[in-house]
Amino acid sequence: MENKNILLECESGISGDMFVAALLDLGKEQEDLQKGLETALQSLPLPGFTIRISRVKKAGIDCCDFDVIVDKEHENHDHDMAYLFGHLDSDLEERHEHQAGHEHHSHHEEHHGRTYLEIKEIIQKGTLTENTKELALRIFAVLGEAEAKAHGTTLDEVHFHEVGSVDSIVDIVSAAYLMDALKIDRVYVDTLCEGRGTIRTAHGILPIPVPAVSRILEAYPITISRVPVQGELVTPTGAAILASICDFQKAPETYQIQNTGIGAGKREYEVPSMVRVLSILPSERSADTIWKLECNVDDAPAEELGYCMDKLFAAGARDVHFIPCMMKKNRPGTMISVICSKEQIPTMEDILFHETTTIGIRRCSMERTVLPRKPRSIETAYGSLQVKECTLPDGTIRLYPEYDSMRELAEKTGKSMLEIRKLVD
Repeated sequence: MENKNILLECESGISGDMFVAALLDLGKEQEDLQKGLETALQSLPLPGFTIRISRVKKAGIDCCDFDVIVDKEHENHDHDMAYLFGHLDSDLEERHEHQAGHEHHSHHEEHHGRTYLEIKEIIQKGTLTENTKELALRIFAVLGEAEAKAHGTTLDEVHFHEVGSVDSIVDIVSAAYLMDALKIDRVYVDTLCEGRGTIRTAHGILPIPVPAVSRILEAYPITISRVPVQGELVTPTGAAILASICDFQKAPETYQIQNTGIGAGKREYEVPSMVRVLSILPSERSADTIWKLECNVDDAPAEELGYCMDKLFAAGARDVHFIPCMMKKNRPGTMISVICSKEQIPTMEDILFHETTTIGIRRCSMERTVLPRKPRSIETAYGSLQVKECTLPDGTIRLYPEYDSMRELAEKTGKSMLEIRKLVD
């Protein structure tokens, strides 16, 4: 089976169970996919549970629905909802059920929460492929780091409460298993929509997006669009999955749709709760293109140029560099080169005109070849290190350590940047 490129359409947000359902729907023609998932999940050392896969309709559209049913309990109709509301007293829980339009049941045996190391042990003991284990742990690491930052602690110390419960572990492991079983290579996100307002939690009223989600969006280049829906559309698990699998490149402008999967959500808002996954084959004529803007200046102080570079990067420039050049009348000058997307051109040009003395900007589009890449976390002798995994045309994998992560580890351990980099070589 050849690797797939998929495009996620998240106009109604995303949660863990929605994503799993969409992938199951995408691979519904693949023999033994569901049976393989059930076998993988049964290998985990978790309390008794079953999964239920069914068909439902959202706004008249046929969708796949994925549920995790924990023994001796009712269904958890929204796997991330308990994370938000904690263990509510019966009066508050009843008020929330009426407000949200669906049942909510807390998992009392999970009240203590699980640490990242406990979850890691559960996943490692399962009969799963290495790719599945690695992706599942990466998703939990993203989630844990966001939780730790939100609560002012560390990944090793943070306790996953409801996102560490049985059904949430099943959601994340299922997502990782299906990504591997379907041989999904590159993941693009079209639009990630999030609602507005606030949400009541066990700790009070919190703004949307909730802290864990906002920390994930802060740490990864995921762009959201706020839509006029009063309620949460993007859950912590959904955001962590996106951060762990996305290619963070613009989707091809032209492509052929090979297959479609639609996963149903549990919440009822003004928009139908579902996420759509398209398996796409990029057109040969849809090359990956970027734009280069250039201008020359010979009368700008270095301080002003440095400030201009900061503003360009803050506005989303892919790259900015200065090149010494010889200009008219034998004056030394600087060529400013900015790499950006077509949509960013007006913003970049506005910054160049306002922050430099240039009176003209050249621009051209360029095709480029980009290696498939994805972010991942690796365990080293000194702790976790964020790297970029790139695949060469011959299939060779290269790891490139992220500067900020190397710096953080160097400062934490007292080791040099050179020693930290050698951990990846």
